[in-house]
Formats: sequence, structure tokens, C-alpha cells
Amino acid sequence: MLIKMENTPQTEQQKMLAGELYLASDPELALARQRASKLTRLYNNTREEQLETRQQILLELFDKIGNNLYITPPFYCDYGCYIKLGNNVYMNYNCMILDCNWVEIGDNVLLAPNVQIYPAYHPIDPELRLSGKELAAPIKIGNNVWIGGGAIICPGVEIGDNTTIGAGSVVVNNIPERVLAVGNPCRVIRRL
Repeated sequence: MLIKMENTPQTEQQKMLAGELYLASDPELALARQRASKLTRLYNNTREEQLETRQQILLELFDKIGNNLYITPPFYCDYGCYIKLGNNVYMNYNCMILDCNWVEIGDNVLLAPNVQIYPAYHPIDPELRLSGKELAAPIKIGNNVWIGGGAIICPGVEIGDNTTIGAGSVVVNNIPERVLAVGNPCRVIRRL
């Protein structure tokens, strides 16, 4: 008698992208983070007039970039290869994306200084957390979105098109399209 096995992810990378518990200390993942660390260090050390060099680094770092991408250094990410950026994306100083799962940012998106996008998170159960295993959930930011300074976008969140997120907000739930949302936790305060 044959027993049908479920198609469960085998590598730590596959587990990470499937939203399952994974070990970030896995050698394959550690090498990928080292690659991103090297590329972001090179990017952050470029001069303003080195636009072509910056573009080449970003093409190597990210999974997909659209036209007219501008990132004001410094910028930080875990892997880079799980970030997809649309056209006309601007990230101001000190943006950070912990892309342990997919991060999709649409067209015409503005990220103010110190915006933090966190697909990565740890188990809340203390014994499980001590095992060293981590989790990650994808984040999607729609088109024509403005995210104010110091905002934090938490794991698994989707932000709809034409929305503004106020400075200092902590976005823990999905935010619909065409709204102004602010606060901790971030809430819709009016339609746009």
C-alpha cells in the first residue's frame, strides 16, 4: 500500500517562503544574507553622482525593479532577492526591509525616512522561540501609496492603492484602498 506524502517544503528557504517555521542559521540562508549585506554596503557607500553604479547594484540586489527607482542611502535589507518594486518608487533615508518573505511595492510609492517593513517575526511561545526557529509572512503595498516617516509595516499586511499611512504608525492589519490611516495600531481615520 502506498502512502501519499504531502508536498511539504524541504529546505529552510522553502519553509521561510511558505510561512512555516524555519532556521535562519541555515548555511544557504546565511550566504544569501551575506550577499545582500555586501551589496547594501556597496550601495550605501556610493556617492550622489554614481547613479549608474547605484542602478547596477540595485539590479543585482532586488528580484524586480521598475523604472525611476530612487533610494536615498542608507538602505538595509535581509536578502533583497525577495523584494519586487514597481515604477517611480522613492525610499528616503534609513529605510529597512527584512525580506524573509516576499515584499511587493507597487508603482508611485513614497517611503519617508526610517520606514520599516518587517515580514520577519518570531514565535510568541517562549519555548518555541528558544529553538531558534523564525517565521515570515509576505507584505504587499499597492500603487500610489505614501508611508510617513518612522512607520512600521508588520508581517502579512496588505496596503491598498491610493492610501496614506501617517508618520509613526504601526500597521498590524490590512489597510484598504483610498484611505488615510494613522496610529498604533494603525486605523483608518477617513476615506480619500
